[in-house]
Amino acid sequence: MISIRIRSGLKNGNPEAFREVFRLLYPRLKGYCKLFISEESIVEDIIQDTFLALWEKRRTIDPLKSIESLIFVMVRNRCLNYLKNRKLESGRIDLDDLKISELQFLYQLDLAGKEEKSMEEMLIKSFQREVEKLPPKMKTIFMKCKIEGRKQKEVAEELGISLKMVEKHISKAKEHIKAKLLKQYPLLVALVLMFME
Repeated sequence: MISIRIRSGLKNGNPEAFREVFRLLYPRLKGYCKLFISEESIVEDIIQDTFLALWEKRRTIDPLKSIESLIFVMVRNRCLNYLKNRKLESGRIDLDDLKISELQFLYQLDLAGKEEKSMEEMLIKSFQREVEKLPPKMKTIFMKCKIEGRKQKEVAEELGISLKMVEKHISKAKEHIKAKLLKQYPLLVALVLMFME
């Protein structure tokens, strides 16, 4: 969950806010992109292209809405467009022949040009709801370490608890959230696990 301060900064053209969004989302975006495309260089190009487009569209961002959903959908669309174009360039026009994994199949709607609420958006919303339901101390530690990206040792010192206790809270939070998300989205195992990295 990217804070409203960072989203507002991005909308206002703050390069530091842009860098922070990139830093927070890059590992998950890379893993997500690889669900569709295995070539490292293509994955990197797609992510860079997505962030370039995000910067160009920054004035249209609503700071009150999730930017994560927007970026994941942008990356997903670029992945599917790449696969579609590669398929067409190979001279085989029939898109139904494209071998696609169970997870990728859930996103095939984009190729048909239909606008649906994205699975990414639903997953992110569910993730945020489950974080909110965590016990207060666990939630605080999880937010500081996994959402804000702070070091566990730093959080332990700030809260006056042991590093082991911080690790225990994070581990329990991840187990709880993962169990809830897998129950809601049993077909999205790979995506849920990637979100919990």
